Amino acid sequence: MTSAPVKPRELRDFYEDPAVPVASGAPRSLRQARMLARALSAEPPRTVLDIGCGDGTAAAVAAPLLRGHRLVGVDWSQDALRRARTRLPFAVRGELTGGGLPFAGESVDAVLFSEVIEHLVDPDSAMDEIRRVLRPGGHLMLSTPNLAAWYNRGLLLAGVQPVFSEVSLRAVHGRPGREVVGHLRLYTARALREFVAASGFTVVRLEGAPFHGVPRPLRPLDRLACRRPSLASILLLHARKT
Repeated sequence: MTSAPVKPRELRDFYEDPAVPVASGAPRSLRQARMLARALSAEPPRTVLDIGCGDGTAAAVAAPLLRGHRLVGVDWSQDALRRARTRLPFAVRGELTGGGLPFAGESVDAVLFSEVIEHLVDPDSAMDEIRRVLRPGGHLMLSTPNLAAWYNRGLLLAGVQPVFSEVSLRAVHGRPGREVVGHLRLYTARALREFVAASGFTVVRLEGAPFHGVPRPLRPLDRLACRRPSLASILLLHARKT
């Protein structure tokens, strides 16, 4: 007898569980914030959305580098928003699908989209909604795990499930690690570039970032891999609305 398919409501319940990690690692958050700060360095004060802000950690890391700009956290998880409001002056409820984001079209200057896209059932509609609220030329800073990270290439050759990939919402099977975080989609550097371009954006830059879950003895190699984004643990992409 096969088990019933996971329903969207059950996925929501999964992400409302306080035990599910909602914060991205500080190193990648800082690198992403630096990319955005460089992009906005010559611009007047702007409105920046951190979509899928989780507990607000990534936005809090970015805030000192974005002084003068208005940083707004957005999430649909009430538990995450409660935690985010302890770190951010503005945190509102919003969705990328269904009712959409609570912002007018072309009213936002930049979007932080950190460790979110890999959790989405419908990333196409999510990108459409981000494009709707961004002004022409607005910035998108997207980060996501790299399916083709240097260690995943070796794991696949050995017949081991790649890190970041998941086959169940209940437990980890066939790969290193213990945390179930709900990843539904994974991208290589090439796939991410093509997907973002097809969504109506011009890719400006792609960088790599380390992953805090890499065992300590291997972290120097993980940092070295960042020099070649296609091998890095985390992909950091800067794009602008076409």
